[in-house]
Amino acid sequence: MTKEITAITPQKRNTRRLNISLDGEFAFSLDRLTAAWLKVGRKLSQQEIATLQEKDEQEVAFNRALHFLSYRARSEAEMQTYLNKKGFSDFVSQTVIDRLKEERLLNDTRFAEDWIDNRASFRPRSQNQLRFELRRKGLEESTIEHALQKANLDELNLARAAGTKLARRYTELPWLAFRQKMSAALARRGFNYETASIVTRQLWDEAQKQGSSRDE
Repeated sequence: MTKEITAITPQKRNTRRLNISLDGEFAFSLDRLTAAWLKVGRKLSQQEIATLQEKDEQEVAFNRALHFLSYRARSEAEMQTYLNKKGFSDFVSQTVIDRLKEERLLNDTRFAEDWIDNRASFRPRSQNQLRFELRRKGLEESTIEHALQKANLDELNLARAAGTKLARRYTELPWLAFRQKMSAALARRGFNYETASIVTRQLWDEAQKQGSSRDE
């Protein structure tokens, strides 16, 4: 059984979508790209209608995914979770993810490398903390380890970078209070006791030297 397209009209609030009427009655709406080949008078079978609606759902999901990516890069797992929460099936979500990967808009390896580079530059933390963050993003262990090895990070340098950003808050404190606050701050960023202790002492000694120089 076929139905004839009797009207194709743009939606008032979203001109990117078209309302499709079959046999004189509104039937469904489609993205302009999906509906590009349709014309009034064309007859559609039930299978063609189902295929059009399936392709439209994928196009809607893809546009949602692009909007989600406009804020920042995402991992594959983040994208899967987002699309599922928006009500798309696993099949549609995976289809969209595959398309994003083909268009190089989604790449877990690049995501891990960029995440580590960004953290090391602006919000330094331990490698264990980086592992934890990337696991929460749904990345595979092999991808995480590859990215960490490529970054070739040094734990002491990371701790010093993190501590240096914090040191100015504590420079007026006596040693015991400085040590307590700095060690706690570094521990929250995932550094172990030994690393935190070494860096805390280094930063304290440097702060004292700078203070002495200013007093001269």
